[in-house]
Amino acid sequence: MCLSVPGKVISIENETALVDVGGTSISVGIQLLEEVSLGDYVLIHSGFALQLISEEDALAQLELVRAMKG
Repeated sequence: MCLSVPGKVISIENETALVDVGGTSISVGIQLLEEVSLGDYVLIHSGFALQLISEEDALAQLELVRAMKG
């Protein structure tokens, strides 16, 4: 099963973004997206940002992940 998680872009350097995922910062590649800006929410899978998503959708998905953790 593949799972992508949402995160908020907090910094960008070249083709790598630092993304906050529920309080944890991770580096992800942003080469697969045409344009990414600070504050955007992205879906992340296997170390790459795959898609821009709305803040509302990102927060709902993060809440679902938290609920799954128990």
